[in-house]
Amino acid sequence: MSVAQEFKDFILRGKVVDLAVGVAVGGAFTKVIDALVKEVVMPVVGLLTSGVDFSDLKLVLKNADTLKNTQEVAIHYGAFFNAVTTFFIVGLVVFSLIKLLNRLNMQIKQEESNKSEILLGEIRDLLANKK
Repeated sequence: MSVAQEFKDFILRGKVVDLAVGVAVGGAFTKVIDALVKEVVMPVVGLLTSGVDFSDLKLVLKNADTLKNTQEVAIHYGAFFNAVTTFFIVGLVVFSLIKLLNRLNMQIKQEESNKSEILLGEIRDLLANKK
């Protein structure tokens, strides 16, 4: 088997294609979640918290000295707090979307199941009437 044929077989193998589709859909889903959080959720959070921003909070370990030309040494815990808060908000949004999608999916499956039961009942009735 040639290298070209092996490569073709590898690329067209189901798992590689599924992975590629998953990465593409994941990238698109990330953009949707980012837009939802930034444009819909965060303005509401900003309104509720009066626009509080913790990114400037820090613990200064050593002040800057212009005479010695040294920079400030600090732990910027405010930026970390903002990142953790954003993480939890994104997590909540993703959880809510998945929960909503699961509920809609279950509703669709229930409707399909009800249709199947109705059709089976009609078939049963038709078969009973033939006798």
